[in-house]
Amino acid sequence: MKNLELDEFIKYKFISGIKYSPDGEKACFVVHQSDVNENKYQSNLWIYSLKENKYFQLTAYGEERSFIWLEDSEHIIFSGLRDEKEKEKKKEGEEYTQYYRINIHGGEANKYFKIPKNVNSIKSIDSNTFVFTSTYNPYKKELNKLSEEEKKEELKKRKEEKDYEVIDEIPFWHNGGSFSNKDRNRLYKYNLENDSVEAITDEYTDVETYNLNVDKTKISFISQRFKAKMELNNDICMYDINDKKISKISPYDNFNYGYVNFIDTDNLIFTGKDMKRFGLNENNKFYILRLQDNHSKCITPDFDYSIWNSVGSDCRYGSSQDMKVENNHLYFVTTEGFNSYINKLNINGEIQRIIAGKGSIDGFDISSGDLMFIGLRGLNLQEIYRLKDNKEIKITDFNNWVQKERTLIEPERITVETEPGVSIDGWIMKPVNFEEGKKYPAILDIHGGPKTVYGEVFYHEMQYWANQGYVVFFCNPRGSDGKGDEFADIRGKYGTIDYEDIMMFTDEVMDRYSFIDKDRVGVTGGSYGGFMTNWIIGHTDKFKAAVSQRSISNWVSMFGTTDIGYYFAGDQNASTPWDSHDNMWEQSPLKYADQVTTPTLFIHSEEDYRCWIVEGIQMFTALKYHGVESRMCIFKGENHELSRSGKPKHRIRRLKEITEWFDSYLKS
Repeated sequence: MKNLELDEFIKYKFISGIKYSPDGEKACFVVHQSDVNENKYQSNLWIYSLKENKYFQLTAYGEERSFIWLEDSEHIIFSGLRDEKEKEKKKEGEEYTQYYRINIHGGEANKYFKIPKNVNSIKSIDSNTFVFTSTYNPYKKELNKLSEEEKKEELKKRKEEKDYEVIDEIPFWHNGGSFSNKDRNRLYKYNLENDSVEAITDEYTDVETYNLNVDKTKISFISQRFKAKMELNNDICMYDINDKKISKISPYDNFNYGYVNFIDTDNLIFTGKDMKRFGLNENNKFYILRLQDNHSKCITPDFDYSIWNSVGSDCRYGSSQDMKVENNHLYFVTTEGFNSYINKLNINGEIQRIIAGKGSIDGFDISSGDLMFIGLRGLNLQEIYRLKDNKEIKITDFNNWVQKERTLIEPERITVETEPGVSIDGWIMKPVNFEEGKKYPAILDIHGGPKTVYGEVFYHEMQYWANQGYVVFFCNPRGSDGKGDEFADIRGKYGTIDYEDIMMFTDEVMDRYSFIDKDRVGVTGGSYGGFMTNWIIGHTDKFKAAVSQRSISNWVSMFGTTDIGYYFAGDQNASTPWDSHDNMWEQSPLKYADQVTTPTLFIHSEEDYRCWIVEGIQMFTALKYHGVESRMCIFKGENHELSRSGKPKHRIRRLKEITEWFDSYLKS
C-alpha cells in the first residue's frame, strides 16, 4: 500500500443532504468532490433505489447542492445556473434562483420556475406553492418590484456603493459573508401559477428555522426581530397559511429557542435553554407546547447532551438535517462521549437510541421506520448506511479505495485522570512503518469550539502527518462536548483547567510512550485550538515549534470586532471590557507574548470574521517585536472554514505550510 499524500483529499467524495422520496422507495443525496483546476467543489445529485439496492448519478452540472422531491416520487427539482447568460446576470447583481425539474429515470433537466430572490432554503406546500427564505435588506430596493430602467439604476447604485459601507447595528458582518448590516433571513411564499412572491415576515425579522405541519396549513418558525443589536433571546411563531396571520406563541421570555416542529396535530416540540446556569453553551432540553392553550412543559429535565454532531473531522462538505419528526416521534442526533448517535423521542420524553455504532452521524433521513444516514465509521471516510434489523448496512463505496490502497493508522485511546473525578479522553497515532527503539517527532493537535470533540474517525491532516513519520496525539479537555454541561463549562476559566488538562495529557503521553523524542514536539490547533496554542507558547517552552490557526489572542479586541464577539467573549470570559477589563486581559494570550520563545507560524483567512485576522496579526507582531521566529500566512477569499471547506488549492497550501514549518523545526 502507498503512503497517504498531502493533497489526496481532493480525490475524496463528500456526501450530504440525504432525503427519501415521498413513497419511501428511493433516496436522493448530494456528492461533492474537489475540482482543483477550477479551485472549487463539484456537487451532483445521486439516487439510491431501495428495491434494487443500487445507486447512480442523476445530474452532472456541478452546482446541485440542494433539491426537493416532488409528490409523484418520480421528479426532483433543484437550483442552479446552467448557461453563461444566467451566470453573467448573477455577476451583475441580479437576484433570482432558477429551478429545474428532472425525472429520476433519466432525461434532460428542464427549467421549471424562477423565483426573483436569492433563495436560502425552500420547502414545498403543494405542487404550485412553496415557502422559502431569502436575505432581505430594507436599505436595498427589491429588484423584482422595479421596472427594467429602475433595476438598472439600482444595480448601478449598488456597484458604486461597494466602495463604502454604512453600519448601524451589531453584528454588522458574519463569517465569510462580509458586511451584513440589516440583512435578515426573511420568510416568503411563492406561487408558481401566478409567478408571485409574498413576504410572510417583516423586514426586521430574522427567521432561523421553520417547518410545516402535516396538512401544510401552518408554519412554525423561530425568529428574532431587532434593529440595533441582536440578542441571544428569540421567539417561536406560528403562521396560518390560509388566514395569512402570524402569532407569537413563545411560552418563555428571555429564552433561546433552537428548533421547533409539529410532533402531532395538537402539539409542537421544541428545544431551548434559558442560559442562566451555563451560558450560551448550555445544552438544550426538549419541551412540548400544547397548541390548544399554549401550555408548555419540559419533557427531558435531566437530559444533558448536545443535540447535534460535534465530532470533528476535516473530511466533510455540504449540509444535512440532524432532526426530523416521523410518526409522532422526533429523531435527533446527540454527541455523547466522543461519538454521535441517532435517537428518537416521544411526547412523554422517553428517549431511545436508534443508531448506536461508534463514529460520527453526518446527516440522516427516515421514512416509515426505514432509516439511512451519512456516517464516518472507523477509518472509513463518509459513506451512506442503512439501518436494517438493527444492523448498519453500508450501501455506498465512494471512498473504499482509501482504506484499500493507502496506509492508515488506527488511533489508540488513552484516558487520563487530571484531577479526582475528572478524566479526559485522548488518543495517540503512531507513525507509519513504526520501528521499536526509534525516536520520533510528535505533534499535539488541539480541537476548536471549545465545545466540540475529537473521536476515532478519519482526520486527513492527522493521517497525513502519521504517514510523514510523526506521532500525533490529541484529547478532549474540559470545555469539550459529550460529557454534560459541568464538564463543558469553562466560562471565566480559559487557560486554566483546560490548559492543565492538555498539559497533563501531554505529560502522560511523553511518559507512557518512550519512542517520542521530547525535544522534537510541536503543537497546533484552530479557533479555540488556536487560542490554546497562543496560550501554551506564552506559558511553557515545552514545544519546539507551534502553528496557531484562526486564533484568538486578545479578548478585548475580539469582543468589539468579530461577528460573535460582543456576546461570545462576554459570556465565555464572564466579563466585558467595562466591568472587568483586567479579567479579559488576564485570559488573553497576548498578555504573555513577551514570554514566548517558541517559533510560531500563524495561519489566518482574510474573511474570517469569527476570529478576525487582527487576532493573528497582534500575536504575530508581538512575537516579531520580541525577536521570536515567526511567520504568517494569510489566505484571501477564505473564512473560518478554510481547513474544512476552503478552496482546494488553499487547503493544499495550508497543510503544506503547516507541515513544512514542523519539518523545519522537528526533523532537522
